[in-house]
Amino acid sequence: MILDIVQYGHPVLRQKCRPVELVDDRIRQLASDMLETMVDASGVGLAAPQVGEDIRLAVIDVSHDPDCVSLLKVNGADAELESLMPLVFINPELTCSQEKETAVEGCLSIQGIRAEVRRPAAVIAKLPQLDGAVLEIETDGLLARALQHEIDHLNGVLFVDRLSAVAKVSMKNRLKRLLAEDHTG
Repeated sequence: MILDIVQYGHPVLRQKCRPVELVDDRIRQLASDMLETMVDASGVGLAAPQVGEDIRLAVIDVSHDPDCVSLLKVNGADAELESLMPLVFINPELTCSQEKETAVEGCLSIQGIRAEVRRPAAVIAKLPQLDGAVLEIETDGLLARALQHEIDHLNGVLFVDRLSAVAKVSMKNRLKRLLAEDHTG
């Protein structure tokens, strides 16, 4: 089922989400619905707060661009991107590299705004799965960026919070306009 994606200004987007304590049919259905919603919205990631749920659950699929990473290890072994996607995880832990890179980001909850964001170039993510397994993924490129972006959502952080001071100033009026719009659907 395609879910409504909440928009900038909705309070759930600023909440630090609760850990998923129990994976039951409701959580599995929510994850499935989130994947369907993400694909329908042409996104590469979607976090539970973006569909109004304040829990630490997110989905990512960057398989549309198999060359978007140059490094991909799963539990210490080299892996193929296609074998990992789509990625569904709960209660993630993230370790970021020191090296930074800048790329353009957008967000399904902040329609029509894209901006350059500086983030760590590579990450190691510990990603519990719905079946109880835990994946440790070491990666770079778009997958590293998507992991950081979605995990930020789980902590109440939006990509616009990560803009440079100059970019924040230039974006201020556009964000104010988004807040003024009626997002009640």
